[in-house]
Amino acid sequence: MLRLQKFETYKLTFGPTPIEFLPRMTAALGGQVQIFAKRDDCNSGLAFGGNKLRKLEYIVPDAIAAGADTLVSIGGVQSNHTRMVAATAAKLGMKCVVVQESWVPHEDAVYDRVGNILLTRLMGADSRIVPDGFDIGIRRSWEDAIESVRAAGGKPYGIPAGASVHKFGGLGYVGFAEEVRAQESQMGLRFDYIIVCVVTGSTQAGMVVGFAADGRADRVIGIDASGTPAQTRAQVRQIVDQTAELVELGRRVTEEEIVILEDYAYPAYGVPSAETNDAIRFAARTEAMITDPVYEGKSMQGMMDLVRKGFFPAGSTVLYAHLGGAPAINGYSYTYRNG
Repeated sequence: MLRLQKFETYKLTFGPTPIEFLPRMTAALGGQVQIFAKRDDCNSGLAFGGNKLRKLEYIVPDAIAAGADTLVSIGGVQSNHTRMVAATAAKLGMKCVVVQESWVPHEDAVYDRVGNILLTRLMGADSRIVPDGFDIGIRRSWEDAIESVRAAGGKPYGIPAGASVHKFGGLGYVGFAEEVRAQESQMGLRFDYIIVCVVTGSTQAGMVVGFAADGRADRVIGIDASGTPAQTRAQVRQIVDQTAELVELGRRVTEEEIVILEDYAYPAYGVPSAETNDAIRFAARTEAMITDPVYEGKSMQGMMDLVRKGFFPAGSTVLYAHLGGAPAINGYSYTYRNG
């Protein structure tokens, strides 16, 4: 039994997220693989929710204990994470500073004025656009923002990109795995594979540790959307090791248990390929499930391709982890102007 209950949490989500069978998608992909989705895009009433809130539930108590009055984080212009940090700060009555770097080489007339960044600003966050390019690591611009809050007399609490390399960043998705096991028991089935998008790493890393407890770590199939898979893999490895120690897994997760597929991130982080666009339209037109061009569109593309080429044996059950992020699609209005 993983020692997750010893960590304090602050409730930001509604509770266990629903798992739904996707019959039209299953049929459209040949009917040999049963496809389900776990709807972490519907996990909260805070600014459309999403996967980052599972992580923040474990981080907020530490911020409160530290006496912080300002949450400081970083992401791209259309960052889901900075939206969720802004939402959390508003809920707590804290201030929020978010650095929005130019991670995506995408030009759309409204890209920096709609979607996630619009919501972030609407919730009162100090959103600072910086021209630096994509990098999932610790950023100087973020450290500078933390120092600026301190210099102004505030008490900053830093949350890195995706909340991923935070000491508690992986705990939320250990909880996801435990939640899935309880739902499987209720549903009378056991998922053979879990599909998840991976960029900064803690969502997949938490799942790997959580499912390692019942021997399924290697069934968590990470679909890389970073376009920098070596860096992403190294960060997942780091978070897996740290999280496994925190929850007392009792063994080292092997390299073979960390599965990250690199074939779907092209042409670049945040830039959808024609295949990504096809996947977004496919999910929308079969199940009215909205995915985005940065994350979920690419993991959907990956899942569809894996089903079509027989990666999953006939009769398999596949759980697609929908991590949220739909507001970002508004930044791609020209691409989807005709559907």
